[in-house]
Amino acid sequence: MEELQILVIDDEPKMAKLMASALKSEGRIIETETKPKAALKRVERERFDIVITDLKMPDVDGIQILSAARHHTPPSAVILVTAFATAETAVEAMKKGAFDYLIKPVKMDELSIVVNRATETISLKNENLALREALDKRYRQEDLIIGNSPEIQEALRIVRKVAPTKSTVLIRGESGTGKELIARAIHYQSSRMNEPFVKVNCAAIPSGLLESELFGHAKGAFTGAIANHVGKFESADKGSLFLDEVGEIPIELQTKLLRVLQESEFERVGGNKTIKSDVRIIAATNRNLEEAISEGKFREDLFYRLNVVEIFVPPLSARQGDTELLIEYFLKESAINLGLLQPKKLSDEAKKILLSYNWPGNIRELENAIAHAAVIAEGDTIRVSDLTQAIRKFADSIANANQQA
Repeated sequence: MEELQILVIDDEPKMAKLMASALKSEGRIIETETKPKAALKRVERERFDIVITDLKMPDVDGIQILSAARHHTPPSAVILVTAFATAETAVEAMKKGAFDYLIKPVKMDELSIVVNRATETISLKNENLALREALDKRYRQEDLIIGNSPEIQEALRIVRKVAPTKSTVLIRGESGTGKELIARAIHYQSSRMNEPFVKVNCAAIPSGLLESELFGHAKGAFTGAIANHVGKFESADKGSLFLDEVGEIPIELQTKLLRVLQESEFERVGGNKTIKSDVRIIAATNRNLEEAISEGKFREDLFYRLNVVEIFVPPLSARQGDTELLIEYFLKESAINLGLLQPKKLSDEAKKILLSYNWPGNIRELENAIAHAAVIAEGDTIRVSDLTQAIRKFADSIANANQQA
């Protein structure tokens, strides 16, 4: 990584100089500030990788320095130094985002250890940021869609086939199975990869607002329409539009959607200008659309227009062997999010329970369960007691069944 910028703040010049001297090392630029007000202004204006500040100073205290340093992107790692340490002080500092705190008189070897640990954490976060930026430029399905099971590999085989074409795709599967990842994989392996990928969650937008969200509206179209509004079809021009939960679109709006799919043109709500839009449609649903058609809730002609190529994303319970791979991936993700140098480990019993659980919420539930456990677990090992309530209840049911047997 680039040279580390470290600022040491203490209203006692000798202490500031002593700490700065102890931290001198190749790859570090160490600066000191002994005037608290000037230090605060500097921290507000400049970003440092690490800020080491005294907590109790005249006019400005360390918590104010901490707040200013945390406003930068990425935020500085702040180490507080105090001669008046209490449990309340420590809790407040950590809640506000301090990396760590040291008690005066500061032992220089302890200071060095804490700064080295902060340096390692910063390096890890920078590596993760670089990785995520690379993935943002181009989503690669092998990095995003984890699994070796025949069921998920079949879905990926169809992705590779359909991505280079212009075909409309309907992705089907239960909630939480990763349908959006499949949609993104299609887009980022197509000729439209450098154009917008626009998502609309049709279930999350009130039916009265969905038409405007999709097609936009003209100024004065309704009360509160004080300016022209660009809809998702315009925003996605030359790119891909992902209609998530397409089965929730009201029947009266399906007719207009069908016309857009057929003619690649539409009008804004309240407008009279025809707008052309070159958009590839990728739709997803967890509903049985054939049943919705028989109930008169979904147009059959729209179904066939959307279902040119169908991809089924299997539930996690049907993906033998993939659960363990996903657990390992989410443990690593949790470590990065928590600023840990190493992922937490699962106890044998916790791992057995996680692999036995049926995962009704699919991958989304698994991701949340691992994130929950990583936060709750004390130390570096996740135990059954650290798992979510639903999974602990499942573990209890297994234990009771074994006792009765």
